[in-house]
Amino acid sequence: MITLQKYDSLEEELLRFKMHSFLRWFLGVALVLVTTALLAWLKASASTAGMVFLALVVWTASQGGIALSLAAALLASLAFDYYFLPPYHTFLLAGAGQWLSMFSFLACSLVTGRVAERAASQARHAERRREDVECLYTLSQEMMLHEDGSSLIRELPGLIQKIFLLDTVVLCVQDRDDFYASSTKFPEHLKEALHSLSLDPRQDGLAPEGWKVQPLMFGMRCVGGLAWIPDKIPAEVAVAVSAQVAIALTRAVALEKTAQIEAARASERLRTALIDSLSHELRTPLTSIRAAITTLRHSEGLDGSGRDDLIEVVDDESARLDVLIGEAIEMAEIEADVVKVRPIHQHIRAFLEHVIDESRSLLMHHRVVVDVVGEDRLALFDPHLMSRVFRHLLENSSRYTDRGGVITVRGEGMPGRVAFTVSDCGPGIDAIDLPLIFEKFYRGRIGTKSGKGTGMGLAIARAIVTAHGGSISVTSDIGKGTTFQFWIPS
Repeated sequence: MITLQKYDSLEEELLRFKMHSFLRWFLGVALVLVTTALLAWLKASASTAGMVFLALVVWTASQGGIALSLAAALLASLAFDYYFLPPYHTFLLAGAGQWLSMFSFLACSLVTGRVAERAASQARHAERRREDVECLYTLSQEMMLHEDGSSLIRELPGLIQKIFLLDTVVLCVQDRDDFYASSTKFPEHLKEALHSLSLDPRQDGLAPEGWKVQPLMFGMRCVGGLAWIPDKIPAEVAVAVSAQVAIALTRAVALEKTAQIEAARASERLRTALIDSLSHELRTPLTSIRAAITTLRHSEGLDGSGRDDLIEVVDDESARLDVLIGEAIEMAEIEADVVKVRPIHQHIRAFLEHVIDESRSLLMHHRVVVDVVGEDRLALFDPHLMSRVFRHLLENSSRYTDRGGVITVRGEGMPGRVAFTVSDCGPGIDAIDLPLIFEKFYRGRIGTKSGKGTGMGLAIARAIVTAHGGSISVTSDIGKGTTFQFWIPS
């Protein structure tokens, strides 16, 4: 199909060229004939006719090229001899003076025609050079606007195709060992040709017919290959394009490597923060437990009330330690990408009531309101994972809501999705903390002052919602409470 389309395009171009050539020759000859008839009707003098014919030859040279100007010069010379040099209406010339006039006119016509054609050719060449420079400038500007290396590499073939008005552009990136194309209409063995060219720039004879291939050289190193069809970009412009693309590829790859290095550093900093945070959070309850046990073991004079207080400390800190270990395991599972979503159909109200029942130990000192907006319909999600989301949100709400405060859990079925909210009447979250509240180990000002929370619960909730293909957000009013909203497709 590609070959047939290519030949169809070539035939159309050839037909258009033939039509334009025929029209130029027809108009040139017709103009000479009409001008001759007009000058004869006006009974113009030989000098006047000669000047008009010279102007006509110059015009045909500038519009139709040297061949048409030569033809117009010969035809004008014959007309000049026949109508304006004696003896009239014959091709004979009377005397040496007439022969001199005739040959002078012919020589002037040929010279001026050649000069005019050369001037027109230079003007056209200058215009093409100006257009090429504009295209190169536009390409460089477009490449500079891309700060993301990956998107630049993906969009480069499309940019080159659009700017230089090509049919298809294919890019081979050696560092990635991958190909990018502005369309799918290219022969499969072009990839092999570009790959070989990127390994050895001297192998430029493997391109399919009609395609232009160009190595992308950055200094002495080949960073890839570029191919396009049709082959209509001048050689010097093609070299400039390949040089610009090679620089852009090198810059894009360098940006990617820099981003990878920064990501590795950030990961290392995160790992260090995780270890420090977990070490601190785990040691705190362990220290309390060991101190209480040591006191119980060696303090024989403790009364019953004192022993009960120490036992309660051990129980509370053990529960806190269990939560910390559970959240650390959850975060490790999410980081290792081993969490799999297994959706099943659930009634919204039944699921919310089950979630509240599972969290009754957290909510025993609060009043919980369950609200289902609209029809209690079936929704498709993973109930185990979504229960973990609600556990973290409800734990967060109960931690910052005073005893007797109201916590509202709401669900609403929508076309193609189900939305949930968890609202409390706690102290709220500072506006400066809202954009970061779902980041790992981040604890807002209120949480930091109270010493509550590990900074992992909300990050885990967001990861689970994202794994479902949904999104989570938060709104808060200081002194009035906080509302977490999230939705998942259903």
